[in-house]
Formats: sequence, C-alpha cells, structure tokens
Amino acid sequence: MHDSIQTLIIEDDFRVAEINRKYVERVEGFMVQEVVKTGEEALAYLKKCTSRPHLILLDIYIPDVQGLELLWQIRHLYHEIDLIPVTAANETVTVAEAFRGGAFDYIVKPVDAERFVQSLERYKAYREFIAAQETAGQMEIDAFIGVTDSSYPSFSSSSTNTNLPKGIDSITLNDIKQLLEANKGNGITAVELSKKIGTSRSTSRRYLEYLVSTKEVHTRLKYGTVGRPEREYMRRETYEQND
Repeated sequence: MHDSIQTLIIEDDFRVAEINRKYVERVEGFMVQEVVKTGEEALAYLKKCTSRPHLILLDIYIPDVQGLELLWQIRHLYHEIDLIPVTAANETVTVAEAFRGGAFDYIVKPVDAERFVQSLERYKAYREFIAAQETAGQMEIDAFIGVTDSSYPSFSSSSTNTNLPKGIDSITLNDIKQLLEANKGNGITAVELSKKIGTSRSTSRRYLEYLVSTKEVHTRLKYGTVGRPEREYMRRETYEQND
C-alpha cells in the first residue's frame, strides 16, 4: 500500500495537537490531513473535504461535545473512517463504549510516545492486511490480532500484568513473543526489533533481555563485515526452556 494514511486530529489544546501531529508524522506512511479544535469544526470539515481521512485521532474532552457523542456521530455518518481516541478520559465505562463504537485503539493522556507510535504501526499493518486479503481464515485472523492458545487476555485481578517487572507491558511483550514465534529459526537484534514494533533500541533490548531471563529466548553473537558483533535473540524451543 503506497498511499499515505490521511489522518485528522481533533484536539482543542493547540499544544497537544502539535505534539500529536509530530508523533503522526514520525511514522512512515502517515500524513496529517487537518487539525480541528471542536466537534462542529470536525463535522464541517468531513462534510466539505474532497478526500476523507482514513483515520481520526479524537480527543473526547472537547468544549462542544458531551462524552462520546462525536465518536458516535462520525461512526454513523462516516462508517468507513477508523477512530482512535487520544484522551484523558480513562473511565472504564468510557473505554468500553469507545470500543463498542468501533474504536481501533484507545490511548490515554499523557501520551507515551512509544505507545502512540506502536498504535499507528499496528493500524498500518491492519490496513495492509485488509488490502492484501480477500478472505481470511481463523488462523490468519488470530495471528493478526495476536491471539494464540495461551495468550487470551485476562482482565481479572490475577492478571499476569501485575507479575511483570516495571517497564514491561504485557501487550508489548505478547507482540514481541508473536514476532519471535513467527521468526522461529532466525534471530533478531534489538535494532531490528525496534524498527518492527516502533520503539527505541533500548526499550526493545529491555524486553528481549527480560525474555532471556525467563528462558524463553537465548542469544548468540551476530558477526557482520565491519564493526562490533551484535547480540542476536532467538526463540527457545519448548524442550530448551526445560533444560
């Protein structure tokens, strides 16, 4: 897919809007089409624009809108446009309603840059997947959304999220595990991983080293033609983990 993903930002704080613009433009394949401050401006823009955006980044707390009213209006009038709320609204009922309204993701302010970029990369991968496939089997759908036999999410108080060390997020960790599983037999460096998941090199290395500590991943040195050898990470087979 070669065309840019046109993005509309709805944000009443001009400083936050500018930060969000920079985040969007940092991700290859995205372009900010317009920035608007109110629900009225957003609906007027969508009505008059000759080419509608593919994605809307939507703040929920804007002056002329009550709750998720604008999200539902856009969903009703322009069902082909995808939405990601980027908002300080963190009430679980609001999050749940946003997903019922078809939100692709939900990002809570203050925004973490790496999480923001990761969301856009996932959205880009989603569009590429849809564009490349006429049909999809259950295994393909599961692989895309990151579901395996052992990775169904749990929202109970005993979720493994609470057992992870500080700086290790369960969603990102699962994404990395899926990538390593798909790349089974081949190693990956922290630099290569950072490019694939849209995080910094140090963050990628932190997750990989955590997987080394849990014996799910082992390492080897990768020698290039020049420079120092790189540390390469590979998924362990089940029997190796039990050694």
